[in-house]
Amino acid sequence: MTNPSEGAILQRDSKTWAVTTRIPAGIVTPGQLETIARAGKKYHVPVLKITSGQRILFAGLEPEDVPRIIADLGPLVKPETLPCVKFVQACLGTEMCRYGKQDSIGLARIIDEQFRDQTFPAKIKIGVSGCPRCCSESHTRDIRMIATPNGWTVFFGGNAGTRPRFGDLIARDLTADEAVDCAQRLSEYYRRHAHPRERTARFMERTGIESLKSELLSLIPYIPVETERLP
Repeated sequence: MTNPSEGAILQRDSKTWAVTTRIPAGIVTPGQLETIARAGKKYHVPVLKITSGQRILFAGLEPEDVPRIIADLGPLVKPETLPCVKFVQACLGTEMCRYGKQDSIGLARIIDEQFRDQTFPAKIKIGVSGCPRCCSESHTRDIRMIATPNGWTVFFGGNAGTRPRFGDLIARDLTADEAVDCAQRLSEYYRRHAHPRERTARFMERTGIESLKSELLSLIPYIPVETERLP
């Protein structure tokens, strides 16, 4: 069956479709919730699922309703026709949590904006944690950022699924700007060297941290690159 609209996902029954919202850092307004609720009622959506990536999935859509619901949702919908950054997940950080060391929500929003229209060999998931407790599950994300009182620690190559892997430690004590720049350069290195459909975890297992370290040292000399792996 041909996809009835760009960004829709064919469901297991091979008859119905799903679309997913785009909610940067998991922050949603009352107005956006009302828009989501209206669309769910209007199109009699049988399942609205809050995903692990802090998004809302509209599942069980009839083919003819897909372009209509995408139009109604407007900026809230996230087309996913090619491998891309699926989400940037964030905890409450310093906005609302007494344990927060850095502004995880602010950083996640910046990263989401930077990566919005980029495509990669395979999907990428990013986790931003405002403290080492990692409430945003960033330990097993492709790009993982964890805050300390001294700044951001960046890891690369994490994965959950059936072959979980903690990412390799790349750099410590970065400013927010440096953390964003580091994530961009890591993803670009991955884009240029990964095989099609090869997730970052399998990519790092194949290429190794030393290859990545060698290239990063020439790309970002202001960041002290590490080789240690931390949990």
